[in-house]
Amino acid sequence: MAQAVCILIVEDDADILEAMKIILEDGGYAVTWAMDSAEAWQQIKEELPDLILMDVMMKTPDEGFQLAYQLKNDPQYSSIPILMVTSVTQKTGFRFSPETDGDFLPVEGFIEKPVNPQQLLSKIKQLLQKTNK
Repeated sequence: MAQAVCILIVEDDADILEAMKIILEDGGYAVTWAMDSAEAWQQIKEELPDLILMDVMMKTPDEGFQLAYQLKNDPQYSSIPILMVTSVTQKTGFRFSPETDGDFLPVEGFIEKPVNPQQLLSKIKQLLQKTNK
């Protein structure tokens, strides 16, 4: 039997975290979670995830960006796809794209909150197919 694909959710809002967890588990994924970047590092080291869903604004307005940058600059973790799940556009007016902001924000995708379950699962499937998971 194939092992389920593991997705790490990094999100500081417990309600959003629980909603995403339910969506992913219903989609057949194994889910771990962290509520900040320190917890995320611990989870990543303990159970190397196949994909990371990450909030941007946690304890600081750019905590998710900082964690993504650190991961992508660490050869051990740089191949893990990161999907930013954020309301940063709503709160700041800034719109980010991996195509135009890839050097500054080394992530594979962005999805806006509130998250549409089908859109989330579709984007995850797309990113995992690129990495053959």
